[in-house]
Amino acid sequence: MTKFKFFFAMLFIGFYAQAQEAVIDKVIGVVGKYPILLSDLQNAALDAESQNVPFDKCRSFEMLVFQKLLVAQADRDSVTVTDADVDTELNRRMAHYIEQFGTEEKLEKFYGKRTNVIKDELRAEVQEQLIAEKMNGKIAGEAKLTPAEVRQFYNKIPYDSLPLIESEVELQHLVKKPDFSPAAKKEAKDLLESYRQRVLKGQTTTSTLARLYSEDPGSARDGGFYGSVPRGKMDPSFEAVAFRLKNGEISNVFETAYGYHFIELVQRRGELLDLRHILIMPKMTNEDFYRCKQQLDSIYSLIREGKISFEDAVRKYSDDADTKQNGGLMVNPQTRSTKFNNDILSQLDKNLIVTLNGMKNGDISKPMTFTSMDNKPGYRIVKLKNRIDPHKANLKEDYQRMSDLANMDQKQKEVKAWIKKRSKITYIKLDPEYACKFEQDWIINN
Repeated sequence: MTKFKFFFAMLFIGFYAQAQEAVIDKVIGVVGKYPILLSDLQNAALDAESQNVPFDKCRSFEMLVFQKLLVAQADRDSVTVTDADVDTELNRRMAHYIEQFGTEEKLEKFYGKRTNVIKDELRAEVQEQLIAEKMNGKIAGEAKLTPAEVRQFYNKIPYDSLPLIESEVELQHLVKKPDFSPAAKKEAKDLLESYRQRVLKGQTTTSTLARLYSEDPGSARDGGFYGSVPRGKMDPSFEAVAFRLKNGEISNVFETAYGYHFIELVQRRGELLDLRHILIMPKMTNEDFYRCKQQLDSIYSLIREGKISFEDAVRKYSDDADTKQNGGLMVNPQTRSTKFNNDILSQLDKNLIVTLNGMKNGDISKPMTFTSMDNKPGYRIVKLKNRIDPHKANLKEDYQRMSDLANMDQKQKEVKAWIKKRSKITYIKLDPEYACKFEQDWIINN
């Protein structure tokens, strides 16, 4: 959950209107020294339409005023974001647009511009939005209410207004992932080495080969390029090689959890790297999957025969590092709790819902295929640890959920107080044609 759901909607505003060849623009508001343009509001309407959600002009206009107030405060407090942060958001956003259009070529054809040109045009807007987000986090802080304060928040909610919690389950799993055969690893490594030799001999470039052959979907279309890479963002094995290179140097072929790479360091700027790389992944064979399935079938038999407990089997055999040490207990990536409802389960693995329907607490499934969070195939056994029936939210079963709601409520109160305080001493003028009743307590200079 974001700090303020309405604020993060701004991350997608602004791009669609670039398709219009002629936009009549004007200033419809000023916050400090920052103007709000009519095109900003039009973009919000277009974005709402693209996401099939109702457009609320007043709410959208208030979001724009809030963002400008945050940026004005960031100026005073010297709050900034790095080029790496902006690049990361730009890349994420462009991936989202390309996914919507289907291919990069379709996106470029629609807007009549190359992807790098679109990114350059979005840079200032993204930078401002990230600064506003960072300032927003600084204002709201990290509200951490005590259990007593959470209980007080809960007790103030009328019973009829308490959220209805649908049926949920807690799950454990034991995961086995197929290993690449030595022959497959050698084949991938040798192929990549042949590409590297062609670059070293000047027969071609890393960029050309990356576009043709790299299996990294995040960089292949950009010639294997990653810009402004800081420490801590990439696979540790990848970074260990990258940060040892000199400008223009090409690494040896090396292995990470994703496959085999070589890197060409384009430029180092302090602790930021511009680089190109090519990724080649070993190919799985039917024999690799069969061998993995056999291993899990044997483990399943040991558990069913009572020769080893499910939890001990997880600690001894599971290939999932995130759950190996806690008996395989799965954590919901959306809520950070151990509880899953059917909507989330269907997003993670549609087969799970069907499998769980016939299970009781403590039952384990037969070995089943699944795809991990990093999109790698494997097999697993699932244990139904607990099934929770639908109920009104309570502190015993839903403390984390109520704590999140209480902390969010506290943050919203802090932001509301900040808006009222800062808007008193910040110049704010809004075009009466677009001004309306806002949700927050704004002091407007009109």
